[in-house]
Amino acid sequence: MAAAQRACVSAGPTRGLLLLGGTSILTLMAIVGGQRLLRQRAIAVTPRMDSAQVWARYRWSLDPVQRREAALLLASRSKDSPQRQRRLLAGQGWGPAPLAAVALKQQALAAQRLGRPSEAKQRWRSLLERFPTSAASADARYYLKGKDAQLKQQLLSQQPAHPATLAAAAELPDDANQDTLQANALHLARWGPRWPGAASLMRRSCGTISGIGLLQEQRLSLASALAELGDGQAAELCLQGTPLQPPQALIIGRTLLRGTPAQKRRGEALLLDLANAHPQSEEALKAAALLSEPLRPKQALLDGLPLSLQERSADVAAARVRLNGNRNGLEVLKRWPDHPAIWQLQWDLARSALLEGQWNQALSVLNTIPGNKLPDPLAARQQFWIGFSLAKLGRQEQAERVWDSLVKDYPPGYYTWRAEARLGGGDLPALRGETAAAATRTIKANNTGMGQGWSPLNSGIPLVDQLWRLGLRQEAWDTWRSSQADVKPSPQSQLIEGRLRLGVQDYWTGLNRLWRANLRLVAPDDETQLQLHQSQHPRPLLPEFSAAAQQEAVRLELLLAIARQESRFSPGVRSPVGAVGLLQLMPATAAEMAAAPISDDDLQEPGRNTILGARYLAWLLEEWQGNIWLTAASYNAGPGAAGSWRTEELAQDPELWVERIPYPETRLYTKKVLGNLWAYLKPDWEGRDRSRSR
Repeated sequence: MAAAQRACVSAGPTRGLLLLGGTSILTLMAIVGGQRLLRQRAIAVTPRMDSAQVWARYRWSLDPVQRREAALLLASRSKDSPQRQRRLLAGQGWGPAPLAAVALKQQALAAQRLGRPSEAKQRWRSLLERFPTSAASADARYYLKGKDAQLKQQLLSQQPAHPATLAAAAELPDDANQDTLQANALHLARWGPRWPGAASLMRRSCGTISGIGLLQEQRLSLASALAELGDGQAAELCLQGTPLQPPQALIIGRTLLRGTPAQKRRGEALLLDLANAHPQSEEALKAAALLSEPLRPKQALLDGLPLSLQERSADVAAARVRLNGNRNGLEVLKRWPDHPAIWQLQWDLARSALLEGQWNQALSVLNTIPGNKLPDPLAARQQFWIGFSLAKLGRQEQAERVWDSLVKDYPPGYYTWRAEARLGGGDLPALRGETAAAATRTIKANNTGMGQGWSPLNSGIPLVDQLWRLGLRQEAWDTWRSSQADVKPSPQSQLIEGRLRLGVQDYWTGLNRLWRANLRLVAPDDETQLQLHQSQHPRPLLPEFSAAAQQEAVRLELLLAIARQESRFSPGVRSPVGAVGLLQLMPATAAEMAAAPISDDDLQEPGRNTILGARYLAWLLEEWQGNIWLTAASYNAGPGAAGSWRTEELAQDPELWVERIPYPETRLYTKKVLGNLWAYLKPDWEGRDRSRSR
């Protein structure tokens, strides 16, 4: 018994030590595992993750929110497989979070694509019952409405700017009466005049002679919307003598200025009447700007403006300087250094001095407004020409310091390229031949990953930012658009709208919004500057552009640079002179390149257009022996015109040569294309040099 007791006593500490050690190991393992899970949870699901990483979170994450996010991102990557989407999204509509409404909508859409109408209807009803005020509920009302007048009325009143609502308003039944026609047209005029089909409804509502049954306020709304679309004639017909209020007078007058000579005269009279009737209004100030806009404004129109309005209008002051042979220009620049009209005046005065070789005068003009008071594109232009003028005055060291700062502080573009060239760099790679084709193959191989180029949206609306992060770009756009119905546009909102539009492949409008933001944002922070630059140089339709670049042995980046300027990557665009498609080919030029007749429909096909455009570009490069200046100018104005502009200055000072191009459109076009090219050749730019203060 004693021996047994001794054995138990000796075994007790041993078991205790084993138990203590095992507990410590398990605790350590739990801590390590917990930390790993916490780290995994802290890493948000984003499009930068490859599908294996997202799948791991969908399958193994302990966080149900993260599992749902992973399911939605995987589903957004599975658009060609509604069956897989349905499996991924099963059970993800739980809880009260706004993302649950989105999951229910995606479930309903997947069911519809699979031909399961009962299941889709059930999901739509669940969405509408649980989330009646969410943006996604607009889609539920749209799909459930049928002939339910109450649901349609809810759609129109509760979510007036949502795309589903605009689609419902544009769908006019065959048996619709005049009241329904007018109600739908007025809704579209207020919330979506550019929606497909809106213009025809608004014209029908106005009537060819008189909009029967329309109140004056309704006529004003319809006429203003038609004017926004550029249809001044329809706007005037719709008015039928209705007295104009300042906002409508401004919109219609602006549109008429772009019409026929007769319409232009009526527009001028309308704007002049507005300015004199309401001289203290904001609309009067904008009317004065429109009447001052031409490079050679009419003296009589400016004299007809109220004196008080003339005194407070920077646009009128700039116009007076131009009319008076540039006299008093510096005084006007100093008075309104923050006004866009004065920024343009500064460049006009500087360019005039530069072309005349008046370097000191150019410096005086360029230094009048500090660079930190200008948007980036204008500041970069200013800094380049300050350096250029200093170099011409023999102050080379100062010039190089200015150019060096320019290269470090601003995104890649035309003026940073020219600054690098002046500093001894800036060499372009081979733009045609086997070397160019090989570079395209390398680029194509390096652009196959998921989410390349993705960055946070930072819209200020958490749900929009979350949808963007999960690859649900259409949902992000719909939600953001619904929230911005009555918000006055700003440069920051134009940046967000531009990025969202690119996300839903509306490159035409998206790039326009980004361009406007770029010309109004002054001294943006580092993150905004980087986002704006990256967003302005997308690479859509890369398979088509890459195939064309390889087949015709031209540099891919040059094709992208031209397409961005020609069509903003919109295959269906037609110019007023008849150019068609991504690379805006004239039918005769395209037929020559194809060695056969070719239809406009064929030219709207991206693969066909890019190949013929690349072939024409290769011919121009060969014609000009690789000279990119003459090639770019020729693509816009034709090789005959560009050839007539050749001088020795092209080799010595190509920047000045461009400024002497007599066609303003070609002058701007050449700089834009070459700036695009340099930006596309520098895809890894990560922002300004943060070791420097701007």
